[in-house]
Amino acid sequence: MHPKADAYIAKEKQWQKEFELMRSIALETGMEEDFKWGHPCYTYNGVNVTLIHGFKEYCAFLLFKGALMGDPNGILVHQSKNVQSARQIRFTNVKEIQKLKKVLLSYLYEAIEVEKAGFKVALKKTSEYEVPEEFQQHLNKSAKLKKAFEALTPGRQRAYLLFFSSAKQAKTREARIEKHLKDILAGKGLND
Repeated sequence: MHPKADAYIAKEKQWQKEFELMRSIALETGMEEDFKWGHPCYTYNGVNVTLIHGFKEYCAFLLFKGALMGDPNGILVHQSKNVQSARQIRFTNVKEIQKLKKVLLSYLYEAIEVEKAGFKVALKKTSEYEVPEEFQQHLNKSAKLKKAFEALTPGRQRAYLLFFSSAKQAKTREARIEKHLKDILAGKGLND
């Protein structure tokens, strides 16, 4: 067991019992425990398979390649339209986890098999993402900005496009774009 995962679970107030049970189920599969992105993460041969995390309303197993898995019990949740690969299995209490233990083990074993087989999720290309009109106008006006944006990694480009386009109002989109122009020109990602 990973010491950072120990500390994380020990400090957890809302989901401590649930995390302890989820952890024991994940470890029962033979996966190794790690600590990534601030959460206990379970790997097979060094590849991320699942992590446990909590939110205000629920806690969950996040299956990194859940989109490639079957869902005979109808428990995989697609968090949002922008999440392409991962799926969650959500819980609100220990009894739900206990009741689903056999099912959870079967899903975790399937997730391991997906990794063993080397399956990959066909991700949308960055060019398939919508470029908000306000940002396109900036790109059209400045060759330097366009070159800097195109030099960013595809992941950084997608992060900006999703962030800019998620604003409902044009003035909010414009404010977000203005705030991040210098970062784009400096080759930085949204969260750098």
